[in-house]
Amino acid sequence: MINASEPFARPVRRGWVPPEMLHPPHLDPAVRSEPVQPRYALLINPFYAKDPHASFGKHVLTPTLALTSFAATTPESWRVQYWDENLLDGRPPHEPMPEVVGITVHLTFARRAFQLADWYRRRGSKVILGGLHVLSCPEECAPHADALALGDGVQLWPRILADVENNQLRPRYAATYENDYREDPVPRRAILPRASFLTTTSLIATRGCHNRCGFCYLATEGLRMPYRMRDPAQVASEFLEDGQPYAVFIDNNLGSRREYLRALCEALKPLEKIWSAAVSIDVTDDPSLIRAMALAGCTGVFVGFESLSDENLADARKKTPKTADYARRVRMLHDNGIQVNGSFVLGFDHDRKDVFARTAAWVEENRLECATFHILTPYPATPLFRQMETEGRLLHRDWSLYDTAHAVFRPKHMEPEELEQGYGWLYERLFSHTSIWRRRPDDWRAVAPYLAMSYLYKRSNRFWHLLIKRHLVHRAWKPLVELTRLRHLRFRKNLAAYDAPVVPRGNVITAGV
Repeated sequence: MINASEPFARPVRRGWVPPEMLHPPHLDPAVRSEPVQPRYALLINPFYAKDPHASFGKHVLTPTLALTSFAATTPESWRVQYWDENLLDGRPPHEPMPEVVGITVHLTFARRAFQLADWYRRRGSKVILGGLHVLSCPEECAPHADALALGDGVQLWPRILADVENNQLRPRYAATYENDYREDPVPRRAILPRASFLTTTSLIATRGCHNRCGFCYLATEGLRMPYRMRDPAQVASEFLEDGQPYAVFIDNNLGSRREYLRALCEALKPLEKIWSAAVSIDVTDDPSLIRAMALAGCTGVFVGFESLSDENLADARKKTPKTADYARRVRMLHDNGIQVNGSFVLGFDHDRKDVFARTAAWVEENRLECATFHILTPYPATPLFRQMETEGRLLHRDWSLYDTAHAVFRPKHMEPEELEQGYGWLYERLFSHTSIWRRRPDDWRAVAPYLAMSYLYKRSNRFWHLLIKRHLVHRAWKPLVELTRLRHLRFRKNLAAYDAPVVPRGNVITAGV
């Protein structure tokens, strides 16, 4: 048992972070305005500062799907370019100057998005801002854009480009998410720098979630995202066409409709590939579904446990099994060769100072291969934000710190500084040699792959920085991914042959997304 006072015994050591992982590239004010190149669209994913406590690897696991989806709707008469500032290639291109610049805006990098927007607008480009922050705070975004895209950008992007061509650009465009999701085009992955990502096969089979947790962005006022599903055959075909052995499903909750997930598994099974996805723990209500996922290639899941307190989960309005049953459900996933990346939110109203030690002890006891931690963060226009605002508990509105790594509100049972200290201690503890060893698999044959995954993903930020900087991410991980795929194919063969659980051999791909 971990002593409850241990997280506060000494300051948490700050992880190594090079300046270029903390600060965006400089935008040179001396660059002169040049005539824009007609029908050239630049799509930008802005820079955001990296958390020194967490792994840099998660930032290059897979590319943003939104921008490649917009690119897929771009008319053939337009040239389209993708630029991700987090790949450390310096400032975005400007020679020639694009006619249109599309920038996705999220809360934590809104300031950087506005800097980019202002810089390009001063040089003659038309700037389109879209993303969740535009939907939740449109008045804040409007001064930095020629047009705002509110809602489903896949529907809006071709309409916006047509209006640019006809010199009829409007200040706002809006679309709902109630269209037939099966009609969305396949993302245009050809524009991606494939060498910079572990895999370019980021897939989305469903949209929405059966939960509406008060702290989640899906609860944003004005965002109505009904649950939609693509045909399983469509998803399998897209996976196959990208030619990658590993895919990451970026669905909010791939298991919201169990009958659909079972059909999807049947479509994926013949591909003999591997994949990971985010699911809620209630997916384990049906043990046969977990077996179907494993037989279809699922090697890891990202599970939003959120809290080990039933009271916290009730307050958040999360539909979930009782926390006392979490351990049994984790064992079920492990018995089917599926690694677990558990996600935990810290700072709920029933959390006291012992929450950090209790969470670490539970993660170690249940041998979670990976864990991700977030400080409770009230996103604008969510029920949690309105509650904190009404109670006078918000500390500020510096959106750059609303990154789930900083306390931006006053917790009920500890100081904000203690919440941040406990958050940092949890990463330090779970990334330590001692904790990694304690969570090793029971079967000795799975220990080596587990240790490889743990050390490469969790304790190698200097290595990750080098891989990102030198565009070596895909090349370095390709043989490890293939090794994992081959090991999992052998495991699947054994699993299919026996009704009883088969001891999994482990893999070197981090669990979940």
